[in-house]
Amino acid sequence: MSLRLLRVCELIKRELGVIIGRDVKFEAPLVSVRAVDITPDLKNAHVFISAIGTQWQKEQALQQLHEQRKHLQHELARRIILKYTPLLHFQLDESIERGTRVLSLLDEIEPTLPPDEPEIQDEGNTNNRDS
Repeated sequence: MSLRLLRVCELIKRELGVIIGRDVKFEAPLVSVRAVDITPDLKNAHVFISAIGTQWQKEQALQQLHEQRKHLQHELARRIILKYTPLLHFQLDESIERGTRVLSLLDEIEPTLPPDEPEIQDEGNTNNRDS
């Protein structure tokens, strides 16, 4: 991804976070913009949302964002000057939950591993050049 696209993604992420925090009220205790991925033509942007709460609250938050997509795009167009205002596609970011699941699986596996055995030194295979 080019430097320009990275800068646009970061700008959209920051501005959408402010707009969503100001204009949208959720059932979930905390909803945040985790990442934005934009197409090279700047016409579509995938916005990854993280929500803390029950599965129902997460789905409600995503549904609210889809319902208010036009308003959010309009506000984004007012705050960011681009040739095209990208069409926003919202998705839940499950990476934190997946990471937590992997760590818990690793913790479960760790106690079942045998303890480290001390290394056995092979005395017959010494290379002594002083002889």
